[in-house]
Amino acid sequence: MFLSSLKCAFRQITALALVGGLPATLGAQDATPAQSNPPAQASLPTAPAPSSAHAFEVRDYTKPHRAFPNVIAPYTPSSVPAPDLTNTPRIDQLMREGKIYLSMDDAVALALENNLDIGIARYNLGIADTEVLRAKGGANNFFGVPTGIVQNTPGGGVGGLSGAVGSGPGGTSAAAGGIGGGTNGLVSTTLGIGPQITSFDPILSSTLQEDHFSGLSTNAFSGAPVLKQNTGTYNFRYVQGLQSGTDLSVGFSNSRTTSNSTFTSLSPLITPSFRFELNQHLLQGFGFLPNDRLIRITKNNREITDVAFRLQIITTVDQIENLYWNLVFAYENVRVQQEALAFAQKTLSDNQKQVQIGSLAPIEVVRAQNTVASDQQSLVQAQTNLQLQQLLMKNALSRNLQDPQLANAEVIPTTTMALPQQEPISPTEDLVNQALQHRAELVESRIDLKNREISEKALKNSLLPTLDLFAYYGGSGLAGSQNAANLCVNQSPQQQQSGFCAGPNPAFGNTVNIPVTGSNSYTNSLNQLVNSTAPDKGVGFTLNIPIRNRQAQALQIRGQLEFRQAQMRLQQIENQIRIEVRNAQFSVTQNRAAVQASQAAVELAKQSLEAEQKKFNLGASTSTLVLQNQSLLATAESNLVSAQAAYEKAEIELDRATGLLLEHAGIVMDDAEKGVVTHNPKIPFIAPSSDTSSVMPQETQPATQPQQ
Repeated sequence: MFLSSLKCAFRQITALALVGGLPATLGAQDATPAQSNPPAQASLPTAPAPSSAHAFEVRDYTKPHRAFPNVIAPYTPSSVPAPDLTNTPRIDQLMREGKIYLSMDDAVALALENNLDIGIARYNLGIADTEVLRAKGGANNFFGVPTGIVQNTPGGGVGGLSGAVGSGPGGTSAAAGGIGGGTNGLVSTTLGIGPQITSFDPILSSTLQEDHFSGLSTNAFSGAPVLKQNTGTYNFRYVQGLQSGTDLSVGFSNSRTTSNSTFTSLSPLITPSFRFELNQHLLQGFGFLPNDRLIRITKNNREITDVAFRLQIITTVDQIENLYWNLVFAYENVRVQQEALAFAQKTLSDNQKQVQIGSLAPIEVVRAQNTVASDQQSLVQAQTNLQLQQLLMKNALSRNLQDPQLANAEVIPTTTMALPQQEPISPTEDLVNQALQHRAELVESRIDLKNREISEKALKNSLLPTLDLFAYYGGSGLAGSQNAANLCVNQSPQQQQSGFCAGPNPAFGNTVNIPVTGSNSYTNSLNQLVNSTAPDKGVGFTLNIPIRNRQAQALQIRGQLEFRQAQMRLQQIENQIRIEVRNAQFSVTQNRAAVQASQAAVELAKQSLEAEQKKFNLGASTSTLVLQNQSLLATAESNLVSAQAAYEKAEIELDRATGLLLEHAGIVMDDAEKGVVTHNPKIPFIAPSSDTSSVMPQETQPATQPQQ
């Protein structure tokens, strides 16, 4: 009893020790690399901690620099950080002994961090923000936003039925958002056109000038033989437009003049004035929609950019998964070709021995040699294709390949294909409805239609004549000191108090009455601006009627035609998506059947080869038939791997067609925007690989033909 309890306790302690020695992240990995000389379990690569140094700086460029407390902030340039072209630490964490052990989840995470297509698309978000900021400032046009899908990563085609996405602004595919770009290739030349908009940002302008004038007298009324006059101008003006179609203007002017002319009563002479103007559009440009149309459109374009970035992630993840399965197939194909070559070489060796002892015709050696040569060629093709797939994968998952360690590293997939025992059955209509709700292309097109509706209403407003109500109020003042050169200085106080003084008239040789002007302070002159001493006020209308109005008619008709065209295009896209979903569902069913058929073919080829070998050992068959059966087995195994890869790609395409690829993969969009993955993806339809001992192309050379 005591010994039994002691053994039980010893087993529990041993089990706890073994569990404690396992790496904490082992359960989070899709697969544990298992090769002929695998590294220790405790040293397997783990998911790296997020690195803020490699995070993309996400800013809200729709908010301007605040003028308070730093008043010069609106006039200082913004600095956009240079792109970080170094690879994230995740690659180093996955590299062991010069090899990258890569699961499907790791591949997707690396793509979100390092893929340059995604990196280029990230800048579109900020570009769309700047358009919103310009529109809020009262811009009369906008540049559009680049919302095309960037597909400059070679390998792993994406695109539904056609396999290609096309070309468009801001990337290599068509999308909505840009002037002239339109929805999915349709033009949008009238988007944003409408009544003229006054800047919503207040504009303060001023004129500061000092003028010094001297001129010889040309007549007796100049007041001096050499007339000297100094003039200072200090004018300020404030202008602002409102989104209701109202324009405000306030002007304040100052002029200070000194003169040596005897006919100038005041020197210096100061004449301040101000004028407040208000202009309200009553027909064209009336209301909020014609004036804030670009704000609404650019905000919608910002939403389109978000959707387009989501579509970029979907497209790139789809591409990475296809690349991964291409890599898995390349490894499996190398293994199959190696096994076929090894069997052919063994058969050749056996035939040579039998020919030497005279039990086999020499022609059988020649046939075996031909098979070896053919298998060597197939192996070389498989190995070079594997090298290409590794290069494509490393390029897709890194920002640069300049690191020699990365450039020369072998990529070992640790995830294999998983065929569920029973295919989940989803009604086609349910899949179609999911696609109509989640497909990014439809969301883009619907938002773009809202933009076209806004633009169409603005174009209708542009058909109206221009009728503006304006009102203004202003005043002027006078300030200065009595000119010392004026003739009244030499007159008696009684003459000055009378309001006039007698001065000589050089033109007629007699005297003339000159008005006397007393001194006035600048403060009093400012008071004169508002106390109706010298007011200037009025109200009125301005009417502008373009006869025939053909340009506005043409724009309005064109805008509506393009809008109707976009409506029809939206329906066409919906129909296309319905076909894509059905085709993707059919493809899954077909490829699953192909996998099952290939599995049966492999089993048949194995049994046929075994039977033929038994017959050959009994002398009832030839080595040629054995080699033929071995070739059939190699072909069947290669077809099985190809069918499995096609099945996995079909599952990916179904997720893409329904718009649920990111949800099913567990991808967080915040991680994608920042370029640092904090939530590891979890790709469905995969399983850990039970064997990663495939021979690398750098380590394997085609087997040479044995010497006869």
